[in-house]
Amino acid sequence: MTNAPDFNLSAELDATRGWDDTDDSDIELDDGFESGYADDAGLGDDPELADGLTTGEQDLAERYALRRVAGLSTELHDITEVEYRQLRLERVVLVGVWTEGTVTDAENHLAELALLAETAGSEVLDAIYQRRSSPDPATYVGRGKVEGIREIVQATGADTVICDGELAPSQLRNLEDRLKVKVVDRTALILDIFAQHAKSKEGQAQVELAQLNYMKQRLRGWGGNLSRQVGGRVAGGAGIGGRGPGETKIETDRRRINTKIAKLRRQLADMKGTRDVKRQERRRHHVPSVAIAGYTNAGKSSLLNRLTGAGVLVEDALFATLDPTTRRTTTADGRVYTMSDTVGFVRHLPHQLVEAFRSTLEEVADADLVLHVVDGSHPDPESQIAAVREVFAEIGASGVPEIIVINKADLADPLVIARLRQREPHSVVVSAKTGEGITEALAMIEGELPRPGVEFAALVPYDRGDLVNRLHQKAEIDSLEHTADGTLVRGRAHADLAGELAAYAV
Repeated sequence: MTNAPDFNLSAELDATRGWDDTDDSDIELDDGFESGYADDAGLGDDPELADGLTTGEQDLAERYALRRVAGLSTELHDITEVEYRQLRLERVVLVGVWTEGTVTDAENHLAELALLAETAGSEVLDAIYQRRSSPDPATYVGRGKVEGIREIVQATGADTVICDGELAPSQLRNLEDRLKVKVVDRTALILDIFAQHAKSKEGQAQVELAQLNYMKQRLRGWGGNLSRQVGGRVAGGAGIGGRGPGETKIETDRRRINTKIAKLRRQLADMKGTRDVKRQERRRHHVPSVAIAGYTNAGKSSLLNRLTGAGVLVEDALFATLDPTTRRTTTADGRVYTMSDTVGFVRHLPHQLVEAFRSTLEEVADADLVLHVVDGSHPDPESQIAAVREVFAEIGASGVPEIIVINKADLADPLVIARLRQREPHSVVVSAKTGEGITEALAMIEGELPRPGVEFAALVPYDRGDLVNRLHQKAEIDSLEHTADGTLVRGRAHADLAGELAAYAV
């Protein structure tokens, strides 16, 4: 027993009575309190704020709901300033091989690679390029340059090296073995961006198909995985379908990839059928189509919004919009046509992407007119034009009539614009942001649209107002006069519509 005074439970309970009866109004709140959670602009809590947003603005808000931030390289760093649901940036070093062109060309190529890396969600620490007649077949860069890159990686604390070219599997393996960090080539970087930005079912299937075609040749195994033999009833879940003794795990993985590729191609073939049906309906009704194409981040989506009010996503980033968007619009005289935004092109567009997105790119090849959008503020817009036309040739769109639309006139150098106008006479200068030159661009588009070829002169009865309405939408009317017997119309129409007018010809 202790010498403590006697303890009375009832007395102690009486002493605490009333502690929980404090009025909340007497408590002073700290007005400086700030939540550590991201606000997300309040779109999720207040539906009234989201009512006035376009589809593109809502997509952009959703994309920024999960964004990467710098400053979390180790757990020892203070993370109190980091917003909720944001991720650590990868720290990368860029490597390029300069085989042709000037030093300015090499620097522009690395600058574009840096923008691609930042779009994918990384922090560029350093960039280095080497002058060679051709890339090294073993390590992409020379042996001495590999040692220099390893020193840069160690000094900067980088965790990834990005090469400005498509690496062979042996080059990828050799570089990772020597640099001791992850190595990514240009193709994998672009595929990663496409995987982030694909939203539609068709777009996601196309990106997955391109990724599988890329990965199939670059499967790697570690340790005993390459020599694991399976057959019959075995552990590990292989079981029936392992094709008997002697098949390694890498062969099983390759077979599964081939099966998945075949499934995706069947799905894309079905989706292509749906797209073809829609295209045939437009052809049957003689609705002209205009395709907006060009280099990535040239302002194609902004131009579509300005011309048609589509309200699609707009962001100052490479490959911000991936899924094509088609909108219906009319000319000044009432003719209906469609305008489609397509996926952006880039220098050395990976072959896998061209194959996977061929059904989407057919919108350009089958269009009646192509608006080739060029970034007038870019340091080298001529190279962008050449890169886009290379893709046009690959998808069979070289013969489609083309209008060069020099965008971002509010930021471009007047000397650069004058140089482009001299090189491309069939061009127009616009600014999708300010609206400058949009009227001239619409006039040029209407002048280039295919025109009906059959002349007609008909006296349409007043009870056939539907026929007059179709003439306004699909034909070119030279004169229209209301007489006692009906509407006297003269102009040009397509053959099927002119055939309907034959009964009322005058």
